[in-house]
Amino acid sequence: MIFYKSKYEIERIRDACKIVREVLDNLYEKIEEGIPTIELDKLAEKICRRYKAEPAFKGYEGFPKSVCISINEEVVHGIPSAKKIIKKGDLVKVDFGVKFKGFYGDAAFTKIVNDKKNERKKRLVNATKQALLNAIKVAKVGVRLGKVSNTVEKTVKKYGYSVVRRFVGHGIGRSLHEEPQVPNFGDPNKGIILKKGLVIAIEPMVNEGTFEVEILKDGWTVVTKDRKLSAHFEHTIAITDNGADILTK
Repeated sequence: MIFYKSKYEIERIRDACKIVREVLDNLYEKIEEGIPTIELDKLAEKICRRYKAEPAFKGYEGFPKSVCISINEEVVHGIPSAKKIIKKGDLVKVDFGVKFKGFYGDAAFTKIVNDKKNERKKRLVNATKQALLNAIKVAKVGVRLGKVSNTVEKTVKKYGYSVVRRFVGHGIGRSLHEEPQVPNFGDPNKGIILKKGLVIAIEPMVNEGTFEVEILKDGWTVVTKDRKLSAHFEHTIAITDNGADILTK
């Protein structure tokens, strides 16, 4: 079932998203070579405690940490660890969500660590970010969800990349994952018609090579099957009469 949100509910989701944004902005600045990824997880929890918010991922279906940190060929769901040290040139993806006063927010970014002149990585990151922004632009009342999904796919294909199919975006609000699913590919003429009050998380996961992925032995970390690089961006948005309102902006 799809739950359309009232103005009050959207504002409460926005409150959760503001905490997500603060955490992600702090983590972005913290990410440097030599930092163990567990330190990022600790910082996220510290900020959540300040607001009396709950890290949405911790314990979700058994996930052991608060933040998903995935590096290079890792696509999503990487587990922070004291042993995993960020290195120069790493492509670091950070995915984070919170529960605050009964409502959820969720967002993600990718950062290239101290290697700004690397055109290969910059191109992948820019393509993924552009795919998200293009999808948000077409997310309007009366548009089919398939057009949002197809916009991601079309943008990515122009760069010669592929979109992950096994993992998709989602509705969000009083639960972390709600209907509808939001794929990053598909027919622009299919899917539900977007209506005012729909809140969704759009999250392109873009691979250099094949769209195929596999899960490592830890049961969580998703990697590209060909071990080529992957990038990830995500925003939580609300559909309004004036288009998409980016709640995690």
